[in-house]
Amino acid sequence: MKYLTTTALALLAFSPLSADTPDPTDWDSVLEAARGQTVYWHAWGGDPRINAFIASVGTDLQERHGVTLEHVRLADTADAVTRVISERQAGRDTGGAVDVIWINGANFASMKEQGLLFGPFAESLPNWPLVDTEANPAVLIDFTLPVEGYGSPWAMFQMVFEYDSETLPEPPRTLDALRAWIAANPGRFTYPQPPDFLGTSFLKQALYGVLDDPSVLMGPTDNIDYDAVTAPLWAFLDEITPNLWRQGRAYPANEPALGQLLADGEVDIAFAFNPGRASAAIADGELQDTVRTFVFEEGTLANASYLSIPYNAANSEGALVLANLILDPEIQARAQDPAILGFQTVLGLHLLEEEDRAQFETLELGSATLAPDQMGTGLKEPHPSWMTRIAEDWAARYGTGQ
Repeated sequence: MKYLTTTALALLAFSPLSADTPDPTDWDSVLEAARGQTVYWHAWGGDPRINAFIASVGTDLQERHGVTLEHVRLADTADAVTRVISERQAGRDTGGAVDVIWINGANFASMKEQGLLFGPFAESLPNWPLVDTEANPAVLIDFTLPVEGYGSPWAMFQMVFEYDSETLPEPPRTLDALRAWIAANPGRFTYPQPPDFLGTSFLKQALYGVLDDPSVLMGPTDNIDYDAVTAPLWAFLDEITPNLWRQGRAYPANEPALGQLLADGEVDIAFAFNPGRASAAIADGELQDTVRTFVFEEGTLANASYLSIPYNAANSEGALVLANLILDPEIQARAQDPAILGFQTVLGLHLLEEEDRAQFETLELGSATLAPDQMGTGLKEPHPSWMTRIAEDWAARYGTGQ
């Protein structure tokens, strides 16, 4: 999700939790208090499939628990964070407008470190024992920072590259190979314009490919010689920019816009954090059925997404019920179905009952979705400061009004 702006971050100051917040270990009381509430889930609204999935979760939430779900569609997660900050500045420490946020990265780090989140709660949810913390360590460590129960994971993501196998039989499977391919095929590759989350993630992926020692990415940018470390990144971008789509004078706004360029045949390679996105788009008739996916031989970025509850949420009981419901095996299998979303589950199949496990084992991954053993190495997300700083530097170097 999007990073928090420097201006908003400067406004943060510690705020304690309200004394009357619910106790997730007393689940019966949580369920009783939640019934009749309306939960406002602030989540990115840029993908119709995700919007439809959230609506389906709302149906389940109402039918099972008598809780109404309202999806507040965001263009930028920082908008919800800023609203919580504004409420605290106004002294609104209860009855806040934001009940749940789909969040990770710098936004999550900022809210957690400054006391803007309710919790810890995640590891007290009834469905928490089904979460596979060993296979998916990102559910405990978000962008190098401990989650500590202030966010409940609901989906795993890893960057995959998408291409049409009919026009590109053998795609470039390393960053150096991509560099050479871009030079040989001008105008056929691009990335979303930073600070878009996916666009900035491409810059981080490139950092992994150009650095001799990527371990520096695990710490804050102010602890290193930042200019020296990032010099190879800017050299790489300077080299490829003239050969990008529209000669680097314009960029798609986000992941859907990049996917549309692939669908329209304007580029030959796109990418997404959802390994099942291409299969879902094929099923919906949005992409050619010859589109396939690949990952870099050196690995691709991987992370988890969370549901976090602001410290002043008006309907925190209903938010807890939502966070638990979305960990239900039926809901998780629905999200992993490529015909719906294709998201990777946070659950461990070995931790499920046979009937629940069967819901995953019978899923058809889709023609464009890599099997789990083909996904390669999931690279750790850098410290949140990297996303903020390289996005700002990219804007300074390549402009934001393109």
